[in-house]
Amino acid sequence: QVQLVESGGGLVQPGGSLRLSCAASGSIISINAMGWYRQAPGKQRELVANSPSGRSTIYADSVKGRFTISRDNAKNTVYLQMNSLKPEDTAVYYCNADVTTYTGSTWDRFDSWGQGTQVTVSS
Repeated sequence: QVQLVESGGGLVQPGGSLRLSCAASGSIISINAMGWYRQAPGKQRELVANSPSGRSTIYADSVKGRFTISRDNAKNTVYLQMNSLKPEDTAVYYCNADVTTYTGSTWDRFDSWGQGTQVTVSS
């Protein structure tokens, strides 16, 4: 069992900044990647940024140069610093973790999702 708890969403004016956090807990042996997705009303969920362990980070073209993803591996936490926010960034943001777990005598690897946090960019 893995839990992802997000925080940091809210209402911000265009041009403003927000920082999202997501902490993973549970029977985690390793985290292979952590990232952020978002879903705006009437649209499909899309990748915002992903941080695979030991590899380069990935950003959606729409957020490059404005958003920065980072991880604190000691805390199993991922952050998303969002600057120069635009109204089109308005969405529910979801944390995602690709985790390896060991419970009892069973190894497993799967994607875990947070509950989502609302980000609204509006004047």
